[in-house]
Amino acid sequence: MNRIDVPATAAALPGAWRSRVLGRIGTAAVKVLRMDELPLAEERHPHAEALLVLDGRLDLLVAGTAVPLGPGELYVVAAGVPHAVAPGSRGTLVIVEVDEDGAGPT
Repeated sequence: MNRIDVPATAAALPGAWRSRVLGRIGTAAVKVLRMDELPLAEERHPHAEALLVLDGRLDLLVAGTAVPLGPGELYVVAAGVPHAVAPGSRGTLVIVEVDEDGAGPT
């Protein structure tokens, strides 16, 4: 088993909203990224994804509804549901999502 310092890994990323794959479980990738208060445009995925806020705040918009998340809170976005990040989101986010192409860090 590999031990990973998630906050240190996030701090070492070259920029905000750039993720790093921490590991894979079956077809899922566990990623970490830093948020920088800038918004992200609406997107949707063919598979559900889990969003876990380690520190800071994620101001998520799910199908047009505000879903504020704080440290230690997890939200699972259902497959096909549009979601976006509102301005002001900051901190460290862990994402668990299906990794169809098996690509490494993005």
